[in-house]
Amino acid sequence: MTELLEQYQHKLARMTLREKIGQMLLCGFHGTEAAGDVERLLRTYPVGGVIYFARNIESPEQVERLSAGLQGIAAKSGQLPLWISIDQEGGMVARITNGVTLMPGQMAIAAAGSNEKAYEAAYISGLELKSMGINMNFAPVLDINNNAANPVIGVRSFGESPQSVADYGVKTIAGLQGAGIAATAKHFPGHGDTDTDSHLDLPVIMHDRERVERVELVPFRAAIAEGVDAIMSAHIYFPALEPERLPVTLSHTVLSGLLRQELGYEGIIVTDCMEMNAIAVHYGTVEAAVMAVEAGADLVLISHTAKLQEAAFEALEAGVKNGRISEKRIDESVARLLMYKEKHGLLQINMHTDDEIVSGGSERSLSKVRNNQTSSNEQLERSSLQHQEVARYISERSITLVRDQLDMLPLKPERTLVITIAASVTTIADEQLSQAVTLGSALARHGLDVIDLTITPEDVALSSARLLQAAEEESISQIVVGTYNASSPSGDPQCRLISWLQQLGKPLAVVALRSPYDLLALPDVKVYVAAYESRPLAMDSTARALMGHIPFAGKLPVSLI
Repeated sequence: MTELLEQYQHKLARMTLREKIGQMLLCGFHGTEAAGDVERLLRTYPVGGVIYFARNIESPEQVERLSAGLQGIAAKSGQLPLWISIDQEGGMVARITNGVTLMPGQMAIAAAGSNEKAYEAAYISGLELKSMGINMNFAPVLDINNNAANPVIGVRSFGESPQSVADYGVKTIAGLQGAGIAATAKHFPGHGDTDTDSHLDLPVIMHDRERVERVELVPFRAAIAEGVDAIMSAHIYFPALEPERLPVTLSHTVLSGLLRQELGYEGIIVTDCMEMNAIAVHYGTVEAAVMAVEAGADLVLISHTAKLQEAAFEALEAGVKNGRISEKRIDESVARLLMYKEKHGLLQINMHTDDEIVSGGSERSLSKVRNNQTSSNEQLERSSLQHQEVARYISERSITLVRDQLDMLPLKPERTLVITIAASVTTIADEQLSQAVTLGSALARHGLDVIDLTITPEDVALSSARLLQAAEEESISQIVVGTYNASSPSGDPQCRLISWLQQLGKPLAVVALRSPYDLLALPDVKVYVAAYESRPLAMDSTARALMGHIPFAGKLPVSLI
């Protein structure tokens, strides 16, 4: 760290304290244009970057304009180019879903069984993000999902095997960074074995240090060896790692001790959103922002509220002025952030000379960013069909036949009732999904005679009588039900409906359209397929497999025992 500080000392000396503190904040905003609140924020506070959510997205073309507009505001304000970040994991957690190649999610990729395709998927996603001016992706998820009751990770994980998660994670990091995107391994040191969503409360993991070393840390060690640009901290309390009741994000022992010193990580440490309840309720977002910097975080993420972003900025500045935080501690993070911005082409200036870091560099840097973006767009236009082929290849090979005790599959060309439980937001990590394609409509498109019914998870209980009546019709010879998190605490109505349908004596197949663990709540089901997600491509691949047009090629990345 001393060598890095010396390397950037001249640049740090030319930055004001406010400019340095700003580099350590990553802020979300509302709206789809570079105007209004976000423009005021960027002109008033020299923040290091922004994060996009679905609320900021209309189309790839609009995102490209938004990114260019935000970078333009920063440049005209004499500030450094911005990190423009996003959670584009693929599958069920993706902020941009239209006009891009939406890759299958991580568990589907692992089910498809190809590390090289994981690299291709990440590389393609990276190229497309870069074409829209995005330069940082909060992926991959390196949590090992070995807890069937985990409400927030699940299919976002590559599975339950530490080595498999490490292998797929390393390929994903290489693909994203090969495309020029800063990859972010999350959620350190592991969010896979919790039954609490940190968006809602503070999870506690009671495993001893030996177990954490043997399981949770395996993929993060691999990511560090791969040279991952950023690691995101988890809002989780590990008593074996931290003697005080502090989540990892606020723990100097874990961030500076374990991650920096023991594991030797030299990249960016970014916090998960500081407005999540695990932090906001127990510590307060603003105070926790200061605590996170004290602990060793380089980049503090505040995703939603402008007043909290501004208050955190002022609290950090006050913390330095009153001696709570040393300016050397700030300089350590800012030097690291400058180094990685330079790595990703955000600083055209030569950081090894005495050129101005803020006033002269930003306009030139913005020009370089635009040139890089134009090059990516040209490459994207040539490759879009090829990108879609990769996504389809992975999706088709991910669909997993877990059991068929009735020899029901492929489906017979007979009248079929298909009930799709629509995708539902179960955690803040999700975005609201529109059910544009149902399992029934996908089967119908491939030639099956279908009665297509869709119901939300919340309305299953109220609609069970109607659904049973439809299933009792003499013309219906087989039934397919697509479940959505039926194994969750709120999934009982789905399980009861399936039990009643089974009593009709007609062949019935269950397709898990998100969590493969639904089978644990439906042990008597004779025919069970795991699709891992309910995006349109997954629906189409599932329909083709159910009808025998493609083989069931997927392998479960988790145990259903």
